[in-house]
Order: sequence, then structure tokens, then C-alpha cells
Amino acid sequence: MDRVPALDEPLKNTLGAPTAKVMAEHLDLHTVGDLLHHYPRRYAERGEFTQLAELPLDEHVTVFAQVADARVLTFNQGRGRRLEVNITDGSGRLQLVFFGKGIHKPHKELLPGRRAMFAGKVSKFNQKFQLAHPTYELLDADTDAGTVEAWANQLIPIYPACKGLESWKIAKAVDAVLPAAQEAADPLPPALRDGRGLTTLPDALLKVHRPQTKADVAVARDRLKWDEAFVLQVALARRRYAETQLPAVARKPVPGGLLDAFDAKLPFTLTEGQQKVTGEIFEGLATEHPMHRLLQGEVGSGKTMVALRAMLTVVDAGGQAAMLAPTEVLAQQHHRSITEMMGELAEGGMLGGSEQSTKVVLLTGSMGAAARRKALLDLVTGEAGLVIGTHALIEDKVQFHDLGLVVVDEQHRFGVEQRDALRGKGKQPPHLLVMTATPIPRTVAMTVFGDLETSVLDQLPAGRSPIATHVVPAKDKPHFLARAWERVREETENGHQAYVVCPRIGDGEDEPKKRKPGSDDAAAGEAGADADKRPPLAVVETAEQLRNGPLKGLRIELLHGRMAPDDKDDVMRRFAAGEVDVLVATTVIEVGVNVPNATVMVIMDADRFGVSQLHQLRGRVGRGSAPGLCLLVSEAHEAGPARARLGAVAATLDGFELSRIDLEQRREGDVLGQAQSGVRSSLRMLAVIDDEEVIAAAREEAAQVVAADPELTRLPALRTALDALLDQERERYLDKG
Repeated sequence: MDRVPALDEPLKNTLGAPTAKVMAEHLDLHTVGDLLHHYPRRYAERGEFTQLAELPLDEHVTVFAQVADARVLTFNQGRGRRLEVNITDGSGRLQLVFFGKGIHKPHKELLPGRRAMFAGKVSKFNQKFQLAHPTYELLDADTDAGTVEAWANQLIPIYPACKGLESWKIAKAVDAVLPAAQEAADPLPPALRDGRGLTTLPDALLKVHRPQTKADVAVARDRLKWDEAFVLQVALARRRYAETQLPAVARKPVPGGLLDAFDAKLPFTLTEGQQKVTGEIFEGLATEHPMHRLLQGEVGSGKTMVALRAMLTVVDAGGQAAMLAPTEVLAQQHHRSITEMMGELAEGGMLGGSEQSTKVVLLTGSMGAAARRKALLDLVTGEAGLVIGTHALIEDKVQFHDLGLVVVDEQHRFGVEQRDALRGKGKQPPHLLVMTATPIPRTVAMTVFGDLETSVLDQLPAGRSPIATHVVPAKDKPHFLARAWERVREETENGHQAYVVCPRIGDGEDEPKKRKPGSDDAAAGEAGADADKRPPLAVVETAEQLRNGPLKGLRIELLHGRMAPDDKDDVMRRFAAGEVDVLVATTVIEVGVNVPNATVMVIMDADRFGVSQLHQLRGRVGRGSAPGLCLLVSEAHEAGPARARLGAVAATLDGFELSRIDLEQRREGDVLGQAQSGVRSSLRMLAVIDDEEVIAAAREEAAQVVAADPELTRLPALRTALDALLDQERERYLDKG
């Protein structure tokens, strides 16, 4: 983790240019330090083989096995020769094939009874798994009794490998750089290390790469997990500390103001959860440092209501509040629902407006010039207390009179720069409230959002209905799909409405191979289909097929991200008014769309969406008094991981449970650069879900260290490790504030 000279040495100086080039290109390893932190993925004992019975197709594997038999076959009237070697490990058999001149060496070496490590890509030929031209390393060429004994008991490290660099070649490269581990500077303060009974960093590196026993591996892993958790938590603790040093205007509730008038109008009482979270937020707003709070709530738990009351408090205290939404559809929806909830209180400066009223303006990129000029003027004069908008709020031209609170809806859709830009609009840093309906397991919240305080809304408001979810296996059981469309028709006949969601738009501009990350469609790429190579189903074609087929006669409309904003708004408005029976859409409806009369959602190619996304989409139905139904249509193979994921979504409505499953499935990604940075994971040893205790303990230790020495002047090695972790890209991402 450290960057002292020996560990900074470029790999090409030690390993030579060709090996260093492959390591840099395929494994993103550039220095001796990088390679020392490229840990074995697992350890094999000589007597223990990868189960040949469980080989994954199309993946690069390393297996240990014994040669059962070998034979040379001729083909093309004797012009071509092929060597077939069958290997076994007791659980199954695998065929190796070699062609042409490549058969001579293996023919001499791979004799029945010989054991070796084989590496290659698993393919299928004549219904049998095989490795074509695998590389191999013989293991028992040496028969000296002492050597065999040592060899039989050794743990063999298996490294994450790539084409052109097998695990055993990486092991040899590690051998070459391992002496440098002695010079690794230790980022953990000695008191912490001794107090927690952890070994030194050089010892941990030696034991993780060349363990003599399984106990060595455990000792090394415990230590290396602590490094990762601790350095990361120190980074977050320093951010939190820096925030407490910033000034902000305290915004305290004012009796008899807008908030009281609004509460008096409410036709229902707030849930206990809403009251508790509101208390936490009001407390944060009343301090003279910027509040940074993450509000997570299940789909439909009433986050918008909580946020609106916070915004009104700030207006009462003389400030302005801005709500940033990820899409125009959502910004318009929020604006509509907030003005409806507030009634005459949102009519500041208008005839019929109440005396405690303020103005609520909408600002989006597609507004006409005149409307936009008016909105900008209302913001700079302070006439508008509340503004709801998209990225347009961030532009240079937008000036506020006195911005006191920024509410960000659906956190993960916004880049850090955008939040920073909006925060820069206040005379002093405004308070910040981040809302997300994608539940985040506690450990991830401690890691990814470690610089935000967290509030959780876990009660659903009264009057919400349960949602039933079923998987519809369209390929195995086509009649299930036919029944799904019948259910949609039944719901519409009962006066309800339906959504049909597709992964792609299909207007010719989004050919699957060109999907850009972050687009309307790319959301769909997240889960990938099973081995299925057809493009994902598209909104345009699906709507056409439904109009002429199973849903003929119903009022069907489209909604996707490339429609003109006015058209989108028009479709949403008509759907909300009940003038459309079925809305065929992309994931633009994933967040925040609220139509209580919609009761059924059919998600096409559901296996192409992530778990959290499916949960979000499902939250669009069952928002009224009638029960909701969500049908996950998939052609994924019954036994594959994609179907297992859909089964998990169907089995529970608990978003926190699903977010854990989602995280396990996606193997964390880089918790810091969370897939946005594309940087290799900084967490190589730490598993965010399994290592909750280490993360929580590291968070406490980090807070103490930073409180005592914010600049880490007394801990130079920790400072160095921190700089290495926070390369510029990650530093920005970490800045969730």
C-alpha cells in the first residue's frame, strides 16, 4: 500500500519489459508495490484440485489434475494430427487438445499418472468441456523423497491471472519482488497494531504470498484487511473533520411560519419514522456547520415529504432551498407534487396566495428562454424560496439570493462535481440532504457514504399496498407470458393501469454495441444476459407488438429518454390522469414516478437489470389502495445466476436484504471509485459485507486518530498510504459532501 522507493520501483526493472507490459495492460500492476498487493485469490493444496465437475464455460481457469490417458489421432486423410489428453481429479474429467506441431512436447510429457497444473479457457466441443492448447506446469517431475514430501504439503497460491500470464508465472514474478516487502512502511500506528494483536506489514505480505500453513494465511489476511479498512476510514474521518471546520448559517424552525401552515393543511399525520428522521434533520439544520445527511428510505416511505418540510424550515429561516433531480421527468414530477401538496402556500406573490406563501420554481435544461429568464430572476431576488431542477441548476448563470439547503434526490445518479458546483452557489456552504431509495447495507454506508450521517426511514405510510412479484420464464413456459398479458388486460378492465419496462429504446440510435454507460439503456447492461446473444428487447418494437397483439385495443403510449421533454411531460401527465392504459418505458420511470392507480408492472428481459434496479422499478406499483403486481419476464436459463437473482427479488420486498444480495453478486466493485472510476479495486482483501466488524472498529480508531492529529503529522507512513489510496480521481469521488 505504501510508496517508499523500493516499492515504487517500476516492474520492468525487476521482471523485464515483456512481463511488465502484460502486467500493466491486463492487471493494472505497474510497480513492485502494486505486485506485492496483488494477493492470491485462493490457495490450493497439492492433493486438492479445482472441481473439474464445476468448470465455468468461457472462463480462464487453472486446474490441478492427473493425466488419465492420452492418444494421437489423425484427420484430413492423415495430413493433420491431434493429441487428446484426458485428465481427472476424482470429481470429473476434462479433455485437453493439442494440434499440429504443438503436440510433440505434451505428447512426451503428459503421460498417464503425471500430475500438473493446467491453465486455459474452457470451451465446449461435441457436448464435452475441453481446454485447447492449455499451458501447463508439471508438478512431480522431481521424485526425490524429501522434495515430494515438501511438495505434497505446500500451499500453492492461485493468483488472479490473465491471458498470457498464468498464475504460476505471477507466482514467479512475486518471488522476484518479495524481498522488497521488508521495506514496506507500516501505515498502522504501532499502538493500534499492538492493541489489536496484528502482525507487521512486511510479515503479512510474506505470509499472504508464501504461507507455510493455513494459519499464516489467516494472520496475513486479518492484518491486510485492517490496512484497507483503516486507511479508507481515515480518509473519510478527515473529510468529516474538514466539514466540521466549515461555517454555515444555522436555520432554525420559526413558529407560525410556512412549515406550521403546511402542517395544518396535511390530511394525515406523519409516521413515527418520518417524525424521528425530521427531528434528526432539524437538529442538523440548526448548527453552524453544514449538515451532511444521507436519508435512505424504502421505495415509497415518504422521503419527499420529509425533505419538503426541511426545505420549508429553511425558507422560514430566511434562506432558499434547492432540490436536484436526476431527470427532467422526475424534476417535473417533484415540482408538480410539491406545488399540489402546498396549494396556496406555493403561490407567493400571486393573487390568491396565502400570506405565508413562497414561490416554487422549476428550472430544467429544456425550458423556453422567457420562462427560464423569469425563473433565474426569481432565484436571484429571493422571490422564489424553493427551486426544483435538473443539472440546469448547476450552470454558471444560476445565482441564488441565499441558498441554505440542497436536497439531492437519488444520490447515485449525480457526479460529485455537480454537487460541489451547487454547493458553491451559497454565500457559505449550504446544508446538504441526500435522498436515496436504493437501500444501502450499513457497512457500505459506513464506507461509501462514510462522510455523511445516516437517517433511515423504514416504515411505509399507511394505505400502501403489498406487491406480489413473480418470475415469468418466457422461454421454458411461453404460456406463462401469455397469462401475464391477460393479467395486464384484467387490471386495465378494472380501471387500473400498467407499466411495461424494456432495457432498450430501439429507435435505431441505440444499437446494443454502442450503448454508453449511464444512458437510459446502459442501465440495462448491468446484469448482462445469460449466454443469450440477441439484443435486449426495445420499447419501440415491444409497444408495436402489444398494440397489434395481446393488448390490442388498449391505450398504449411510449416513454423514453430521447423523447422531447414536452412530449415526455405530456405522456406522464396523461398517464397520471388515467388517459393511458399501458405505458411502455425504459428505466426513466425507475425513480420517483408516482401514479397510485398503476397496479401492474411487467419487466421484459428482467435478467438484464441489476437487483437494486428491479426493486426500484417494482416500487412504481402498489402506491395506492389496490395491491401491486410485478412480473419479471426472462429467457435466462433456469439454473443460471441471472435466474437466481430474479428469484431473490421475487422472494422479498426488503430493499436492505436485496442490496446485500446485489453487493455480493457484483463483488463490491471498488467501493471508492464505485465503477465510475474504472480503477482496480482498492479493496482487495476487505469484503464490505463480511467484514462489518473490522470496518466498524476501523471507523472508531480512525476517528480517534484524526481527532488527535488531523494532519497526520506524527504518522508519516499513514499519510503516504493515504496519498496512495486517494489518487485524484478517488479523492473526488470520496467527496460525497
